[in-house]
Amino acid sequence: MRLRNVPGSREYIEKNDYAIKNPEQYKGKWRTLFNKDINSKLYIEIGMGKGKFLTEHAGNNPDISYIGIEKFSSVIVRAIEKLNELEYNNIYVIRFDAENITSIFEQHEVDRIYLNFSDPWPKERHAKRRLTSSNFLEKYNNILSENGEIIFKTDNRNLFDFSLQQAEISGWDICDFTYNLHESNLIKGNVMTEYEEKFVAKGLPICEMIIRR
Repeated sequence: MRLRNVPGSREYIEKNDYAIKNPEQYKGKWRTLFNKDINSKLYIEIGMGKGKFLTEHAGNNPDISYIGIEKFSSVIVRAIEKLNELEYNNIYVIRFDAENITSIFEQHEVDRIYLNFSDPWPKERHAKRRLTSSNFLEKYNNILSENGEIIFKTDNRNLFDFSLQQAEISGWDICDFTYNLHESNLIKGNVMTEYEEKFVAKGLPICEMIIRR
């Protein structure tokens, strides 16, 4: 269960240099924040949780710029605490609702989007809220570069089947997918999230799909 009400979390975020307070001002200019050239790679994770996944990627790939997006203050605080210890210069975080993602990224500005263990919103009336719904895929299509890609992982088979179906009807190229990541050829280079570690320890299969514009 995610903590969503840690006292003082918003104030802590406001005072930290790793947290971007007015992300709209960087729309179309994110690479300048990282002091990177226009051809450098920019990867984002939507729903970054406590930051294990993205900070590990940032440490392994110093030439790539990373932005973590999370709407719950109490969770993003944990990610910032990690960053304060690591002192990486290629990662920032934003407390933000992905519903409005096109307001902070310019067309074709992002090269890769990670979606890890997103809220399944199991009730059918909430389907549009799922981060892999056609509603969100349209937004991602707007901000992804040519040949930009989405890598999605989940333990929820119903959400995964829904996501494959949404990608297909939305005209995305499904490059690869698996219903059991840890027994597939896609496992090479995989970085596990906190949730993934727990699910794998219980013997639960992890689904993954890679789709491109």
